Amino acid sequence: MRREFMKRFWKYVTGIVPAYGLFPLVFSFVFNCLVYSGSRAIAGGWYHHNIESNLDLRLPFVPQFLIIYFGCYVFWAVNYILVARQEREQVYRFFTADIISRCVCLIIFLAYPTTNTRPVIEGNGIWDLLAGWLYSIDAADNLFPSIHCLVSWFCYIGIRGQKQIPKWYQRFSLVFAILVCVSTQVTKQHYIVDVFGGIAVAEICYRISGKIMERRSREKGKKIVK
Repeated sequence: MRREFMKRFWKYVTGIVPAYGLFPLVFSFVFNCLVYSGSRAIAGGWYHHNIESNLDLRLPFVPQFLIIYFGCYVFWAVNYILVARQEREQVYRFFTADIISRCVCLIIFLAYPTTNTRPVIEGNGIWDLLAGWLYSIDAADNLFPSIHCLVSWFCYIGIRGQKQIPKWYQRFSLVFAILVCVSTQVTKQHYIVDVFGGIAVAEICYRISGKIMERRSREKGKKIVK
């Protein structure tokens, strides 16, 4: 009975995400959590640098953007599943880049811990209370590069130029990724440099993974010829 249930469950899961995409999808989530929480556990008591600029100081605090900041978790889940459903080579390229990016983040989080200055929440409206709750559960560290921006940009990279993904959704993903970046600024969760750092790391790591996949293809071709 249990074996039959597991077979049906596995068939259902692989009907959503093919088996070759399932492990990278799950592993990327676990690895992201380990990097974020692990680096915080290691460097939590270390000196943290504040890299606030004059422009950061001028940006307004708009807590209503928290709906985008929290809503991006649904966006991440949907787009990462869409990527995991693509062809094997594209899946491997994307998640290789994803893992490399977290390794880069881990190194930076430990080598150059950062923090920021958050506004004092004085109001008692729903958005003020929500911002206060966010600040209470999310310490002001692991800021550069912004993983929020990095993952959101990966959500766009992963479906960019993919023929099986409707053009309108590709455009939506780009716009939403940009809105997530904006939300990190006006909710005072990150500085501007964190945004560009996250986007840059995503793009660079995706190019690196592309080179890795090209090299593997060439080596595989040589072995077949031999």
